[in-house]
Amino acid sequence: LPMAFRDVNARRHIGLQQLSSLASTGRTFLGPVKSHKFIVDESTNQSTLICSAVRLIESLDLTSAAGQLLNETIQAQNKEFKTGMSTLLFLVGAWSNAVMECLEQNVPVPAIVSVMSEGLNSCCERVQCLQIPIHDVKKGLCSRGVRPNAFESKTCQVGCDGLTKSQNLLCFRRDISAPEEVIPINSCSCQGDDCNFNKGLVSPLAGFVSVASLVKAAGDRSSSVLSGSGVIASSCITQKLTHSRHFSTPGKSRFSSQQGDFQGYFSGPSADPCGCCGLGHLAMTLSHGNQTSVKLLQSIAAYQQERAEYSGSSQLNIAEIVTCCLLGLPESYSCISSGFVTLVSPEQATVIKHFADKPLRILLMDGDLTEQYRHLGFNRPRNVRTILEHPHPQGGRAGDVWLSRMSDILMSFEVNLVLVKGNVCENFMKMCIASRILVIGCVARDVLCAFGEVTGAQAVTYLSQLNASCVGNGARVELWEASDGHAMDLGELVPVRVSAAGIPLLTAVLTTALPSKVQLLEDQFWTLLYRLHHALKDGKVFPGGGAVELLCLSHIQVLAEQPEQPGDDKAVRELPSPWLAEYKSIVLQALGSGWKRYLSVVLCNTAKAGSELEADASVDHHLQKAAACGSPSAYILEEFRRAGALRSGSDPFCDHGEAFKVCDNVAAKTEAWRRALDLVLLVLQTDTEIITGPQSNQLLNSHVSSEFMFL
Repeated sequence: LPMAFRDVNARRHIGLQQLSSLASTGRTFLGPVKSHKFIVDESTNQSTLICSAVRLIESLDLTSAAGQLLNETIQAQNKEFKTGMSTLLFLVGAWSNAVMECLEQNVPVPAIVSVMSEGLNSCCERVQCLQIPIHDVKKGLCSRGVRPNAFESKTCQVGCDGLTKSQNLLCFRRDISAPEEVIPINSCSCQGDDCNFNKGLVSPLAGFVSVASLVKAAGDRSSSVLSGSGVIASSCITQKLTHSRHFSTPGKSRFSSQQGDFQGYFSGPSADPCGCCGLGHLAMTLSHGNQTSVKLLQSIAAYQQERAEYSGSSQLNIAEIVTCCLLGLPESYSCISSGFVTLVSPEQATVIKHFADKPLRILLMDGDLTEQYRHLGFNRPRNVRTILEHPHPQGGRAGDVWLSRMSDILMSFEVNLVLVKGNVCENFMKMCIASRILVIGCVARDVLCAFGEVTGAQAVTYLSQLNASCVGNGARVELWEASDGHAMDLGELVPVRVSAAGIPLLTAVLTTALPSKVQLLEDQFWTLLYRLHHALKDGKVFPGGGAVELLCLSHIQVLAEQPEQPGDDKAVRELPSPWLAEYKSIVLQALGSGWKRYLSVVLCNTAKAGSELEADASVDHHLQKAAACGSPSAYILEEFRRAGALRSGSDPFCDHGEAFKVCDNVAAKTEAWRRALDLVLLVLQTDTEIITGPQSNQLLNSHVSSEFMFL
């Protein structure tokens, strides 16, 4: 095979340059105020609006080896957590630049790898003191529902060795017009206005760092208790997210409607008037400004919480949630609907009108409903030669026989509704419509399982396997209507709702009038849903908005100033001590520069700093104050407690003196750090790029041919 290779360390490390270039495209995705990007398909001239690293990477030309590794890393993070990809992408670029600066200073590669790896591990251990149990988050969000004695019975003490009881600081400040009693934290030696985030360059960071403060609002009588759940909630008012005048729904619209179409989910005064009960509060802290998805998730959390009261479980069941995107309606029509909402053709919708709301016999298909479909693992018989596998598209003799036989099977068992996991033969679909049988394809496996549990239906792979015990009963199908009672006429597709008695399935109906925004809304909803899921799974959250990164920066400074001690890493112990001590400070500062740049870009993206220079100065100021305080973790928590959330119009949850904090997932954040650094160090240790196949011949005529050696 033709082959070419080049030294990737020529001039500057080529792989790291490629990572830095690719990662720079996603810097506007950091922070609660994200700048969206339009991705234009040159073949169709259609555009899609995105604000996630996953969609961005899918749209980039990743022909290089480094680009492929970056894509695999981001896809792995997305598959496991569904969040943290923007942080991962940015840190890949920041740490790639930091490593290249180390190479320019002639720092050996083994020293970079060893010191950076140990530095990150040390930081991950250090930030554990900032973790907040979610029980305290849900309990402390509405301070007006907490009795005074609950606070008086606890003392908040912070030693110079760090804060070990950070959960005692958890409480959200509500209704600042009411008298408050604040439990003081006297661990920090910094006093006076000099420690206040709201002065000078300190103020930008305060609005996005969430560490709870112990606050008791007196004289409040508006709290209400969710029946049976033990969760105390208070009435609240939220305002619409108005980061963009083009892509935000006005607070008051002529299309305004209720946020859900549940019937009977809430009853009497036990329902929380603002929908912020239980998990809904936690979802608000994890939303990062995505208020539309918060309202949907509050409805889901309230419904699932009511169902879980009998079992005592507070976990969010993602398997019972699906989405359906409707194009052509204002975003105010987005809601949560019970059952399975999906889109069908107008011809299929005519079949529903004949059902007249009667219970249907349902069949579940775990595969494609086509003649040529074969299940996974199917082995063709030996010594058999296949002459024709697929019939003519118009349907030949063999195709007609299959269509007729499958239709007879459905009619013999009096099946009215068929849910198919895969694709459905177009000709068979037409035949079923003529026989008044509704067939819906591309249905998720979780939906099939949900209907199987409540109707008694058993999924089959082929229609030839069908018997009486596989057919379920009690399913219902109707045309989906908006919460104001208007039927939907969306042109080519019609929304329908499939339901059954007792089914726990919920559909998040996401509506928008902009075709380019459909994917964006769906991505935002699932991101928030998985943030809440992982917060419940971890049982704890991080204070968000830069608190964790700031503590990492402070810890890195301490490590860089400490004398060298033998580490656990074998590679570190084998390095000459004077040689390692010479480069230790340089490498650790390079590691910290990634987090510092992260904080600076967040401040710039949110318009809380006029430039990166101003943002850097703000971060440096906090680092100096934290070092002077003696306990950086105590300083960070104290400053964030005193400053509270930013009280300005840019805060989507700031209205009438009401403030909510921001939280981050623990496992997702730390794993994003590890994956980013692992990728950078992997590419760093790659010394040769080998290219085989036809591409090597193309390099002969390219402008970079001088960099390769051809064999």
